[in-house]
Amino acid sequence: MSIYDKSSLVLIPSGTKTSKVYSQKPTNGDGDFDFTRSTAATRVNADGNIEKETSNLLLQSNSFNTTWGNTNTTETSGQSGYDGSSDAWLLTKTAAFGQINQSISLSGVHTFSVYAKEGTSGWMRMVLIGTANPSAYFNLSNGNVGVTSNIISSNSENIGGGWYRYSISINQPSITVVRIYPAEGDNDISGTSGNIVIQDAQLEQGLVAKDYIETTTTALYGGITDNVPRLDYTDSSCPALLLEPQRTNLVNNSEFFNSWSAGFPSPVRTNNYGISPEGVQNSTRADIANGGIIYRSPNASQGAYVFSVFAKNIQGGGSVISLRVDAPSAYFAVFDLSNGTIVSNTSDSAKIEDYGNGWYRCMLIQNNDQILNVVIGEGTTELDCELYGAQLEAGSYATSYIPTYGTNVTRNADLCIDAGDSSTFNDSEGVLYAEISALAEDATFKTITINSGSNSNRINIWYWNDGTFKVDGHTNSVSQFNFDFAADLTLSNKIAVKYKANDFSVFLNGSKIDSDTSGTTPIGLNRLDFKAGDALYPFYGKTNQVIYFPTALSDSELATLTTI
Repeated sequence: MSIYDKSSLVLIPSGTKTSKVYSQKPTNGDGDFDFTRSTAATRVNADGNIEKETSNLLLQSNSFNTTWGNTNTTETSGQSGYDGSSDAWLLTKTAAFGQINQSISLSGVHTFSVYAKEGTSGWMRMVLIGTANPSAYFNLSNGNVGVTSNIISSNSENIGGGWYRYSISINQPSITVVRIYPAEGDNDISGTSGNIVIQDAQLEQGLVAKDYIETTTTALYGGITDNVPRLDYTDSSCPALLLEPQRTNLVNNSEFFNSWSAGFPSPVRTNNYGISPEGVQNSTRADIANGGIIYRSPNASQGAYVFSVFAKNIQGGGSVISLRVDAPSAYFAVFDLSNGTIVSNTSDSAKIEDYGNGWYRCMLIQNNDQILNVVIGEGTTELDCELYGAQLEAGSYATSYIPTYGTNVTRNADLCIDAGDSSTFNDSEGVLYAEISALAEDATFKTITINSGSNSNRINIWYWNDGTFKVDGHTNSVSQFNFDFAADLTLSNKIAVKYKANDFSVFLNGSKIDSDTSGTTPIGLNRLDFKAGDALYPFYGKTNQVIYFPTALSDSELATLTTI
C-alpha cells in the first residue's frame, strides 16, 4: 500500500468548473473546493500562452433577422456556410444604402468581425457608428481591403471556398451601432440591388478577432471568466492552482501602444505585428530611435508599485530596453532582450522572466512613491522590439497579466475554501501536507488550514509576514504547538505537519524540522481552506498538491512524502 492510499482528501490540480476546484479524493465530491473570484483573469495555459476571457458582445450573432435591424435589405437563412453547414445568410439589398444593424453601447478597443462571401455584390462595408464612425470596405472576391476610415487595423483571413473572415479593430470613446452593408465597389454603397453571403458576426474587446462564440439573447463569454479557477502552467508541464490577491492595472491601454504619448523622436509603432505571448498576432512593433520614448500618465497615489511589460527583440536592431517610472524622481531598469539579463537598475528592484519564443516580462518595482508616468524607451542608442501587455499595479511584485482596453481594470482576489466534512478529518491524529510556492516574499500572512469553521480549533501551514514558514495548532483557542523556520518561500516546497496527542512534528523537503511532545489535538475539524478559519489571511501562491491523511504517518513516511 502506498502512502497516498492512507489519505482521505487529495487535491492535485487538474479539473475545475465555474466556482469549483475538483479533488481526486474523496470521489463523491465532498472534497471539492468552493471557488470565487468575481472578475475575469488570465493564466498561462498548457500551450504556454496567456489565456484571457473571450467574448461576443453581439446578440443573435448568426440570426440576422431577429435582434438585428435592417434598412433596405432582406435576410434569407439556410445558405451554405464556410463550415459546411447551412447556417449562412443571404443579405440582399432592396434599395440604396441597404444594411443590417444592431444597437450596442461600448467604448475603448474592440474588434468587429464577420465571415462573408461574394454574391452578386463583390464588396462589403463594415462600420461602427459613434464618435468617429470607423469603417472599412472589403473586396469579397479576393479579400483585399479598400477604403478605411478611423480604424486601428483591418484584416481578412482566407477560410477557403470563397469565404473570408473580415475584421476591423477600433478605439473609440463611444460606439452605439454596428452595421454591415453589401457594396457595389470600393467606397460605394449607393447601388439599389445585389447581395452577399454572411455568417457568424462577433464583437469583442481587443485588437484581433478570436475564436467565434455563438450568441442568442445575451452576450456570451469564454476563457477565464468570472469565478473560473486557474490551472497555471507557467513553471512546468503540470498545472498549479494559482491564487492571487486583488490587483488593478492602472495602464488603461495595455496592448494598444499607438494610443500612448510619445517623446521626440516619436517611435514608429506597428499594430498587430507579430505573435504575442497570447499566441495570436496582436503584438506591437516599436522602432525606437536614440532618445525616443512612449509613456502613460496614471498619476498613481503614494505607495509601492510594479511596472511591467512583455517585450521581444527583433533581430537586426538594438536589443536593450529601458523601463522608467517618474515618481517624481526618475527610476530606471534596463534589460537586454537578447539574453534576458538586467543591464542596470536604479529602482528599488528589477526582475526579468522568460516567457518563451523570445518573449520576456520586464519588471520594475518602486516603493513608497507617487507614480506620475510609466515610460518605455531604448536602453542604449536604439531599439527594435515587439511589445505586449503593459501593467502598473500597486504592490511589491507583479501578478498575472490584467488586460485593459481604455479604462483601468481590476482583477478581484481568488478564494478557495471548504473542502471535506467531519467524516474527512480525524480530531485525534492526522497529517496536513502541501506542495506550494509563494508568489513573492511580501511580508504578509497567508495560510492553508484544516479547522472547525473558526480559528478555535485548527492546524495551520503559514507563510509568515517575516518571510518564514510557521506551523501551529490550537485546541479551543489555546496554542498547542508552534514551529517557525526559514525557507525560500518562492521555491516549490513540500511541507507536512503531523498532529497527535503529545506528538507533533513538521517535515520540509525530506527533513524533520521540528517536533513537540506536549499538547492536545483540535476538535470538530470539518473543512480544509486556503485561508484561516475566521476568513482572514487567504493563501496566495501556487499549489501543486494538498493532501490530508486521517492518520499520523511515521517519520520515514513523512520524509518520503516531502522529498523533492
